[in-house]
Formats: sequence, C-alpha cells, structure tokens
Amino acid sequence: MVKELKRRWRLSRVRAGDGSALVDYRRWQLFSRSLFFLELETHVYAVDVRYLADAKTRKQHEDAAGRSPAALYRDGVQLFRSNLPAAFPVPGGVVEVATSAVGLKRMHFVPDHGVERALRPHPRSQEGLRARFGRRFPRTSAAIGAISLVVLLIALVVGLLQGAEAVTKIPVVAGHVGTFTSPVRPPQWAKITLSVAGVFCAIERALRLRYNRLIDSVTS
Repeated sequence: MVKELKRRWRLSRVRAGDGSALVDYRRWQLFSRSLFFLELETHVYAVDVRYLADAKTRKQHEDAAGRSPAALYRDGVQLFRSNLPAAFPVPGGVVEVATSAVGLKRMHFVPDHGVERALRPHPRSQEGLRARFGRRFPRTSAAIGAISLVVLLIALVVGLLQGAEAVTKIPVVAGHVGTFTSPVRPPQWAKITLSVAGVFCAIERALRLRYNRLIDSVTS
C-alpha cells in the first residue's frame, strides 16, 4: 500500500518532455550522468539522469531538496521529465528511478504483473563499465561485491554500537535503561579508514544497483 502511494505521488510529478533528442553519452560525463535503456514492445526507452544540471534546469525541474532531474526518452525523443525520485509511465508498468548520496539506488522497470528488472546501462557509463567488468571477471567481481557488503556491515555494526552508547549517556535514558558501553572502540584512524572504505563500497554497490535501505544508508 505504501509503495503504491509513493508510486502514485511520483507519477503525479511527471511533466511532459520537450521532444528534444537524446544526447549521446560522452566519456567526460562519467561522473555526472547515468544513462539506461529498456526495450519494450517495438520501442527503446532511455532514462537519462543528470547529477549536475545547469542553473536553468535546476530552477525549472528540481525540488526543494536540490535533487537533479531525470528524463525519459522513447526511440531517442524526450517524453517526460521529473524530479528525483521519479516514476515514469511506460507500456505495461513504470520505470522507477531514485538516487542516494553515492549514486543510483533504483533504475528498475516495475511491470503491472510480473517481476521487476533493472534497466540496461550504457556501456560507457560507470554502471556499464562495472557490468562489463563483472561479465569479464565474474569471480573477481563477486569477491569485490562480497568485500563491499562485509565492510558496510562492519560499519553498520560499529555505528549502531556507538549510537547506542551515546544515547544511553543521556540522563533521562540512562535513568530508565541504564548505560551501555560499546565493546568496540576503534581508534580515530580506524574510524576514518572505515568511513572512507564505506563510501567506496557504497559506490561500488550503487554501480550494481544493489541498494539496501539498512546497509547502504550508513553512507547516505
């Protein structure tokens, strides 16, 4: 029910596109743009996400949170624009798009009936390069993915323990439940290292659209 309400709200924010043509993806846009494709019926749909929109685009299409806009194209022609997170109507379902602090967390076709699936990334984009690496070196790719998950889980556990300790130091809380001392007290250099590693691991997972609300929110 909640997902359906969110989807309806996002669909209500979609605006008509201007009919412009889809601009080719350039290598220098590696860190400022994501481009994905979806084949439906006899058409090719594309979702173009710009992380660094120009001032005019920001004023017209961004929301109060300052998130960059996305656009949906059909056969290279712009159909719709929307703020992020977005839900674009397509035949037989919707395309859901959402970002986190480190990249994409949703780029999926959600059919009216059936199983959702991720869209296909442009081969020269960050996501496309990561996907190609995974196909060429599946074992190494799986190992990197496992390491990313482990690092984020460690960061989550450490963060929860330190958070619990900080909360129980509040006099009102301590008076009701007592105080808690975290059994894990890493030195400052370890905290910084874990934080930096966590960011890189979250980015790696974002490139594979592996966002998890609990695990990846550590760096969001």
